[in-house]
Amino acid sequence: MKINISPSTMLNPVPVVMVSCAGKNPENPETRPNICTVAWAGTINSEPPMVSVSIRKSRHSHDLILESQEFVINLVNKKLAKACDYCGVRSGANEDKFRKTELTPEVAPGLKYAPQIAESPVSISCKLKDIIELGSHDMFLAEVVGVSVDEKLMDDKGKICLEKAKLVAYCHGEYYSLGEMLGFFGYSVASKEALKRRMPVKKSRKSNKK
Repeated sequence: MKINISPSTMLNPVPVVMVSCAGKNPENPETRPNICTVAWAGTINSEPPMVSVSIRKSRHSHDLILESQEFVINLVNKKLAKACDYCGVRSGANEDKFRKTELTPEVAPGLKYAPQIAESPVSISCKLKDIIELGSHDMFLAEVVGVSVDEKLMDDKGKICLEKAKLVAYCHGEYYSLGEMLGFFGYSVASKEALKRRMPVKKSRKSNKK
């Protein structure tokens, strides 16, 4: 039996990302590079590749993105989880969050102002295309103009192995590390040969008997 509750944002889990941005004058403390933690981000189109992030008007990053018309979505792994949380509870209007978290801003491909986070396993360069005012949040719609991937995630055939990144998800106010692979797209109708080739081999438990 299910219990009906008030309408709310109960879509879970969601990706948690670190959005890096900057105004047009990086030397000015008011427009210097900043990091904003966002749990409301998603893919919205394939050709051209487009994404969205929803940010409150009161957030410092909101104005920076409006000024420069660009931002970077940085994926979060276990090593970045604490810094990610910190950037979600502190304002870049009051402190330099790159310096505080000891993260490294570096040039993002295709962008002029917004830096990417060097320590992130995957950074997605985005140029603003449209803004939808929704109420508490504004949705920034952007086109992906570049992607940077940690070379350690690439196999010898040039495939990106995201399972090696140990990415983090956000679920109802808590952070979780992604766990066991349950399947792949189309596995419900895949042949036995495809399942054997693509599904991970489960390790058998060794007996504890002495």
